[in-house]
Amino acid sequence: MPDIVVMFFLLGLLAGVVKSDLAIPKAAYDTLSLLLMLTIGLKGGMALYGNLGWSLLPELLAVAALGALIPLALMPLLRRLVRLSPADSASIAAHYGSVSAGTFAVALAFAEGRGLAIGAEVTLYLVMMELPAIMVAIALYRRYKGSDSSQALQGIWHETLTNRGVILLAGGAVIGAMYGPAQGSNVTELFTTAFHAVLALFLLQMGLTAAETLRPIPWFHWRLLTFALVAPPLLAMTGLGVGLLLGLPSGSLLILTALAASASYIAAPAAMRSAIPEANIGLAMLAALGFTFPLNVIVGIPLYQGLIQLVTS
Repeated sequence: MPDIVVMFFLLGLLAGVVKSDLAIPKAAYDTLSLLLMLTIGLKGGMALYGNLGWSLLPELLAVAALGALIPLALMPLLRRLVRLSPADSASIAAHYGSVSAGTFAVALAFAEGRGLAIGAEVTLYLVMMELPAIMVAIALYRRYKGSDSSQALQGIWHETLTNRGVILLAGGAVIGAMYGPAQGSNVTELFTTAFHAVLALFLLQMGLTAAETLRPIPWFHWRLLTFALVAPPLLAMTGLGVGLLLGLPSGSLLILTALAASASYIAAPAAMRSAIPEANIGLAMLAALGFTFPLNVIVGIPLYQGLIQLVTS
């Protein structure tokens, strides 16, 4: 049986498919997404309390390299096999090199629920993968056009680093690492104890949104839809390989595997709208949120855990 938080995603998906009048107001959804980002950051920061050190640097650099390599590998495939334009190829490569905070939260809840060992630094994986993926995809597109990428990248650096998700994740991690689970408990307990409830409501909205992107399913984009279903398990294998080389504990290994298989639907769309206005963001959202996100949260994460048990036993 799926984790209970996943059932909320399925409930939202079903409500959207049957065209129910169920809706979460935009203001409420914005609040939920802010709470989720801040809570993830705080949880990661409190785990980092007393555990920060230079020994983490090689691991974080390897994770950042993974985020940079994924769009490098995907862009030629999207151009030649999926037959997308250069702009759409770069955009979707950025979305799949970047990561999904929702998938991270589900993988984290899955790992915690099964008592898997989780490294204190896993929250940092989100930022370490997201930024390089976006930068590399933009640079590839600018190079294809024969234009100077440095000027475009300067603005994207600022936009990406000041994105509300990055600010809340990084800021929450810093606050959590400064005060730890004891000193800041009068504030942090409110967030951490409500983590699963906030995640459940967030996934309810994600189910509604996924149903909306799939109504009607644009079958003429069958190559892209196939990519959105085939790419996640292949990318998961890449994340698993990197995690095994780093010697990550089982919970961290699952989270890195799930992140490698995920696709961004928050930070990457905002960055691509600004950097590559020619790109069709709707296509990226169709693939990332309509197909890849449901695949990962419904069946992918349990399958990745089964694969990890197989290769590590």
